[in-house]
Amino acid sequence: MSDLPLTGVRVFDCVPGVLGAIGRFLGELGAEVIRAEPPEAADRHEGTKVAGVSLSFAAANLGKRAVVIEDQSAFEALVRDADILLEAGGWDIPSVRALNPALLVVSISDFGAEGPWASWQASDAVLHALTGGLSRSGLPDRPPLLPPGRLTYETAAAQIAWLTLAAYIRVLRTGEGDRLDVSLLEAGMQALDPGFGLSGSAQSGVPFWKMPRGRPDERARYPIIPCADGFVRLCILAPRQWRGMFAWMGEPPEFAGPEWEKLQTRFRSPDLIPAITRFFADRTRAQIEAEGEAHGVPVAALLDLAEAPHTPQMTARGAFAEVEIAAGVSLPFPNGTIEIDSTRAGIRGGVPVPGPARFEAPRAAFAPPPAADRPLAGIKVLDMGVIVVGGETGRLLADLGAEVVKIENGAFPDGQRQSRDDAPVSLTFAAGHRNKRGLSIDLRSSEGHALFLDLVREADVLLSNFKPGTLAALGLDRDTLRAANPRLITVDSSAFGPTGPWSKRLGYGPLVRCSTGLAKCWVYPGEPEGFSDFITVYPDHVAARIGACGALALLIRRMRKGEGGSASVSQAEVMIGHMAAEVAALAAEARGHPVVPADPAEDWLLPAAGDDEWCVVTVRDADDREQLAALCGDSDHDAVAVWIARHPPADAAAAIQQAGMPAGWMVRVIEMPELPQYRARGLFREATHPLLADPFTVEGAPTRSERMPAPGQAPAPRIGEHSIAVLRDWLGMDAAAAQALADRRIIEQAA
Repeated sequence: MSDLPLTGVRVFDCVPGVLGAIGRFLGELGAEVIRAEPPEAADRHEGTKVAGVSLSFAAANLGKRAVVIEDQSAFEALVRDADILLEAGGWDIPSVRALNPALLVVSISDFGAEGPWASWQASDAVLHALTGGLSRSGLPDRPPLLPPGRLTYETAAAQIAWLTLAAYIRVLRTGEGDRLDVSLLEAGMQALDPGFGLSGSAQSGVPFWKMPRGRPDERARYPIIPCADGFVRLCILAPRQWRGMFAWMGEPPEFAGPEWEKLQTRFRSPDLIPAITRFFADRTRAQIEAEGEAHGVPVAALLDLAEAPHTPQMTARGAFAEVEIAAGVSLPFPNGTIEIDSTRAGIRGGVPVPGPARFEAPRAAFAPPPAADRPLAGIKVLDMGVIVVGGETGRLLADLGAEVVKIENGAFPDGQRQSRDDAPVSLTFAAGHRNKRGLSIDLRSSEGHALFLDLVREADVLLSNFKPGTLAALGLDRDTLRAANPRLITVDSSAFGPTGPWSKRLGYGPLVRCSTGLAKCWVYPGEPEGFSDFITVYPDHVAARIGACGALALLIRRMRKGEGGSASVSQAEVMIGHMAAEVAALAAEARGHPVVPADPAEDWLLPAAGDDEWCVVTVRDADDREQLAALCGDSDHDAVAVWIARHPPADAAAAIQQAGMPAGWMVRVIEMPELPQYRARGLFREATHPLLADPFTVEGAPTRSERMPAPGQAPAPRIGEHSIAVLRDWLGMDAAAAQALADRRIIEQAA
């Protein structure tokens, strides 16, 4: 692509390890990224290696240039010419900001620069425990289960990229530099599995903090069922999907009643899953997928990580590209996570080799909107997104100050509104759709269609996450939208992407986890059928952040070129990108290349004093073992387990942290707002909604910023709550004309 959105933006990347993915993503969006590293960069040797190259290092740094920095003066020389500095400590930041007052500094640390845990050390496992995810991972009456890979770090990278682009837009609008104090604890919590935001359809609007204390048995919600050559997963949520399953099974009379259209009837039935298991027994995964698609039943085969990169969909979309990591050794790596203007924004180079480096591309000239404290003040967004990934993308833009109008129709409300506990609006909807306005419009009528195009002419961004082809079926294909407004930016998100043989498949997060190999990895050690990913909402929240990054990057390009564009996100490609090193290692083994295993760091999950209380300790090296021996009397696993079992989990983790090692304890979602670090940094706050009797907890500011204000807290809209006001404010329509539209049911106005 000749004109990527961030062309002309200069990023100085001083962040080591897996979080190098932040800079790589900005580079794939067009930024010029120079990586700084010490003479002996430890992350070049971490993890699994092939031909002497760290696969995790390669995955995080493809396409960058690298320079060895040994002192502050060399550091300052590059900072003078940078627009954005990504750093993780060790530099004199005040002095470089004096050299470059318009610089955006993104300072990343494990727990943030302030608060009682500021000196603590993290690992992916420790962060997963302290952010509420571990308490929901695993099976009933079993120990909790750490997820595969490094999902907390990987998803935190997307959150930090979103924050970076948001703050950079504010820099462009005001000319003022800024510094973000980013905590991985907070970034990972918000982007992987937030406990106080939107949750999956099967939760029926009940937030995670209301779940039972243990790990409830949720296997009936997204059941995994054996078949002739493996396993498949079903996601039967809507009544029409159940009717398709009922017809597919030959309409068995025992499941014929209308009560079977209700989720809770199906979830509680002791007979339904065994009946489906018998029905699938002699069918292959491919047969079940094909028949399910024909009957409108969401179903996916469980693939492993060796299979997932080679599906017809991944192949057709060019989701992986071969990269020569050493002479004569090429391996597949994810080829970007987003498409811009229907072209993949993918790998832009190989593994960086240190050498002389300076910023070479000419700086971009921008014509930004007027100065404003909130990055997206004055930006108008039409939000057609639904459930989690759609609703979250719009909320992220609304929190940055955009005027986001949620488009709905009373006949087809957002399923996230529904509440199993009969509340007038679900707590998850109230938390996840704050700061939006509501417009109800009949897009299937010619008058409603014309009215919507009038709104498009006034909009800056349009968001959607329908099955590909849905907007086109409504007469709102990309060419029609572009003709109405050449400055419009569109962002769409779907399970498998807008093109390819699987593009029209019904897709939910649990199915995507199957198709990308993650569900088969999320099992207890030594138990290949101990599937345990039933409660996570991954990858919806992180995919929303990738989509929001696409919107922000295109808004930056529009300041430079004056024209709009499109961004498309495949949730499957976002997810499998988080397992890049593992995929490359499997490919190396299959091709006969020697694979040197990862470093011997170990995550110990040990029971603490109390009922279902657990500690996580990451043991990295011999020094950690010495510290454990001094604290616990011995450094072997059993001795440490005995010591931890005598202590409350928070006390044990704090003592181990005091000794200099990453440790945490399994925190339940409802406990998070009272944890001292979250309180000190103000991550959570209380909110109210006019339809709910009691206050509830929501996320506050996503990070600490010197200049960006915290998000507002306008209540989530009722369906059509602001219809007439939106037509007045956007189109100048008088009240009588708007009421006439309401009388003809072209729009609905909530009473």
